[in-house]
This record gives sequence, C-alpha cells and structure tokens, in this order.
Amino acid sequence: MDANIGFLGAGAMAEALIRGIIQAGLVQPDGIRAYDIQAARLKELEQRYGLVAAASREELVAAADIIILAVKPQNVEAALAGLQVRRDKLVISIIAGVTLSRLAGYLGDVPLVRVVPNTPALVGAGVSALAAGARVGQEALEKALAIFRSVGEAMVLPEEQLNAVTGLSGSGPAYVYMIIEALADGGVRQGLARPVALELAARTLLGGAQMVLATGEHPGVLKDRVTSPAGTTIAGLAVLEDRGLRGALIRAVEAATLRAGELE
Repeated sequence: MDANIGFLGAGAMAEALIRGIIQAGLVQPDGIRAYDIQAARLKELEQRYGLVAAASREELVAAADIIILAVKPQNVEAALAGLQVRRDKLVISIIAGVTLSRLAGYLGDVPLVRVVPNTPALVGAGVSALAAGARVGQEALEKALAIFRSVGEAMVLPEEQLNAVTGLSGSGPAYVYMIIEALADGGVRQGLARPVALELAARTLLGGAQMVLATGEHPGVLKDRVTSPAGTTIAGLAVLEDRGLRGALIRAVEAATLRAGELE
C-alpha cells in the first residue's frame, strides 16, 4: 500500500491494527506513525514495532495519508477539536458511537470511514463493518478494507446498520465468553477438570463456527445433523429451548443495539 498511516490514539485496538498491517506487509514500520497523550505508551510501541512516534497530533496529521482515529469516545472532542485535515487524506474512525456527521462536524468535508471492529481483532480473528462517507472513493475504501482485513474479516454496510453490528459482533464476543464459561461449568459439574472443560467448550464453539463458515450451510441444518432421534443432543437442546436460550440471545442483541443508539 503506497501510503503513510497515522494512529491518533495508541490503545489495544490501535496496536492490533499496527501489528496486523505490518504482518500483512501493507506498510513498512517506518511508514506508520502514532500519537498518544501517554508518552510511555508511544515509546513502548516505537520499540516493539519500529514505528515513528509523532510529537503532536498536528505532526501526525500532516505526515499521514491515512489517519486512524483510535481515541476513547469521552476524549473525542479534545482529540479532534481544531484539527486541520486536508481533503486529500482518508480519515478512518474506530471511535465507538461517533457518527460520520459528528466526525465531519469536527474535521470538515474530508473522506471519512466509520468502523465497528471487535476485540478478536487482537488475535487476528476480528470482524469489522465499515461505513463510508460520501467523499470516499472506491480506491480509498479498498485501502480501508485492506487495513481491517489484516486483523480478520471486513465488510461494507450502510451507517444506519452499524448499531446493529455493535449489538451483534461488537458486543457478541462477551456473549460467546459467557456461553463458553457456562459450558465449561457444565463439564466441571459432570466431573471434568476445569482446564479440560474450558478447552473442550472453547474448541467446540470454534469448530462449530468454522463449520458454518466453511460449509455455507444454515446452522439449523448442521444442528439437525448432530441430533439423533431420542439421543443425547436432543435431550440437551430441549433444555436450552425450555430455558429460552434462543430468545435471550435475540434480546441481548436488541438491547445492545438500542443502547448503541442511545450513546450516539
């Protein structure tokens, strides 16, 4: 990728993207700049990845062709107020709950992409949804997609769907962790050692997800293939249906989606 990339904010998600970009060979380390109000954090990333630590947000913006906004939502005004960005630059925001229109209010009429990533990006297994502003061309959008595909998968959606993305894949890892924990507890209750139960639970969810993605078949079809008449699986499924697992997960996505809208 023929571009210098700058990170305004250097937290965990920014580091995951820096690592992914370098490992994917999109940009060499000296083509990545970062600025954060915590000087010690900048020094740490500079030593770990060989990137360039910017002395100020203004220096970062001037040097970068692609600017990734990775500050905390409560710090967005302090980070962006008065910042001058040229129209030939691409600005990508991973700031939770900050809309394209609000970003434009701070930065003006510049190419903007809003992204909802999720935490599995920290291990290269994330999924991100991108919404592009009106000034973003196809070439710029492809660069944004390449950046987020370096830490998993990425797709383009209308901005009005991003709250639902937050409710599903943004918050979803926490739902999955709870399911893994509960399955492991069930295994422990039945006599398995906790490390064994935890690995079985985690790998079962991982394998199930890979089956859905690899086969392209509906989860219900795959479920039915595991479910023999009067067998163990249908006995377990009957309890999950009786206790409302399906409805609880649907409501969890709905509640998180509504909350995401409230936070905008």
